[in-house]
Amino acid sequence: MTPSDDSHPDLGPAAMAVAALVDGVTPEQFEDPTPCPDYAVRNLLGHLSGLSLAFRDAALKNAGPTTDTDPGATLPDLGDDWRAVLAARLTELPAAWRSPGAWEGMTQAGGVTFPAADAGVVALNELVVHGWDLARATGQPYAPEPADLEVAYTMLSAATESGAGGAGMFGPPVPVDENASLLDQVVGLSGRDPAWTP
Repeated sequence: MTPSDDSHPDLGPAAMAVAALVDGVTPEQFEDPTPCPDYAVRNLLGHLSGLSLAFRDAALKNAGPTTDTDPGATLPDLGDDWRAVLAARLTELPAAWRSPGAWEGMTQAGGVTFPAADAGVVALNELVVHGWDLARATGQPYAPEPADLEVAYTMLSAATESGAGGAGMFGPPVPVDENASLLDQVVGLSGRDPAWTP
């Protein structure tokens, strides 16, 4: 694989969509609820920062503390320089998945060892779904790329059909109308109610 290989999804658009949402978050919103159980906005931002770092290192095959830790082990939070750190990580994440060999072989994330090609898809899905979480929690518009939604839908559908439910902290699917938008279908498959509001 080369950085110009288009056989795998590019995480850039999803990461930049999340970065734009992060720019719109104010400190006054830190304690507001989100669609993620037990996560306030500050915890969701901390989770996004941690997963961006972990999946960056997964792409680079840098196994260690960032990739072997269960993301549910502790409640994520923000550091003093959180905005700059998260912006940098959201830039580094897609760049890492464009590097040669990123999608090949095995890697590790969240304490789980699995094919790198699967890890890249999981990383994209995390960005898409948690982007919706952040947008909904902070009252911002959100329109992921259709191609990214297709990848997330395919992954979540396969997980549901296998009986695995969602991934990570995603819960059982929430039924949505068959004519619902692709975004709402992805949100439902990830265990969220598309009609959720703070």
